[in-house]
Amino acid sequence: MLFLSRIADLIDALAQRHRLLPWLIAYALLLTLPFILSTLFNDYLIDLANRACLFIMLAVGLNIVKGFCGQVTVGHIGLYAIGAVTSAVLSLEPGGFGGALGFGLSVWVSIPIAVIVTAFAGLIVGLPSVRLEGAYLALATLGLGESVRIFIAVTPALGSSTGLMMIPAPSIGGFVFDSFTSYYYLVMTAAVVGIYFSFAILRSATGRAFQAIREDTIAASVNGINVVKYKLLAFVLSAVYAGLAGALFAHMPPGYLHHNNFTVIEMVTLLLMVVLGGIGNVWGGVIGAIVVTIAYDQTKDLVVYFMDRPIVIQPLVFGLSMVLLVLFMPRGIGGWFEGVRRNRRFIQRSEEKLGDAARNS
Repeated sequence: MLFLSRIADLIDALAQRHRLLPWLIAYALLLTLPFILSTLFNDYLIDLANRACLFIMLAVGLNIVKGFCGQVTVGHIGLYAIGAVTSAVLSLEPGGFGGALGFGLSVWVSIPIAVIVTAFAGLIVGLPSVRLEGAYLALATLGLGESVRIFIAVTPALGSSTGLMMIPAPSIGGFVFDSFTSYYYLVMTAAVVGIYFSFAILRSATGRAFQAIREDTIAASVNGINVVKYKLLAFVLSAVYAGLAGALFAHMPPGYLHHNNFTVIEMVTLLLMVVLGGIGNVWGGVIGAIVVTIAYDQTKDLVVYFMDRPIVIQPLVFGLSMVLLVLFMPRGIGGWFEGVRRNRRFIQRSEEKLGDAARNS
């Protein structure tokens, strides 16, 4: 814990010199990660790092609407699916495999369009939040999110049961992002930029309005905050993150999408990331995404046998983990670390005041 506190103090010291300095140093260090993983381990871990970056964007985006603004949503994975399928369909060549739609657009054109479409879908998903709260809003967003997956599953033009195949990879000139290593630099850059803008939103007037709505909707409205506007804005901003993550997922090697990538299990996993890291804590969402991505990968083959029949218990493990986290660590890892750091600073300031008082006496 002392080591982590010193790292946090170092980051604060660097930020005092220039606010972008810690981000540039972190980005430079992250550039070396594929080389380290491929040298010490194998290329599969680079693919795992790519997926972790996508989940970081999803968790950070979900934290905007759930952590900053306090809106209960469990349909975020549906927005992720909209971004992925939209970008895939726009970039596929016409007359693709299985009768799937294709418009043959450039990947760099299809990704921004997918983000815009997802942002509009986020606006629609956010409309129930104007009149619904709590469990009712959760059920409404769950229904919308699951409806998206079912619509994809029964529509041959969107891949249906076979999925969308041969989705083109992004390219710049003659360089194609068609390997785990090259794609890492794309998704890692998007994740770092997404985290930076999440902090910028939190520290802005918009972020303060979100937090006021989270604490007390009526008090925020009385103090002149347009509650409807900011609720919808929170959903749209989180949808932008989900749309970008989905679009990048669609074009990630091997360029294949299936509706089973967007099930309720993935939504529960995403919620676990936010809860584990700490609701409303940006760095907590990042930590939660990394930890849960690794745990999800390591437990995907976790099976027990009952009466000679295999039973996959990963969903049970993740469900129990969420219940235990809410019971014993309600503020998550990020909230717990912030509490420890706050207590440490309080003790240091108290000791400094006592020392000054002793020297003056």
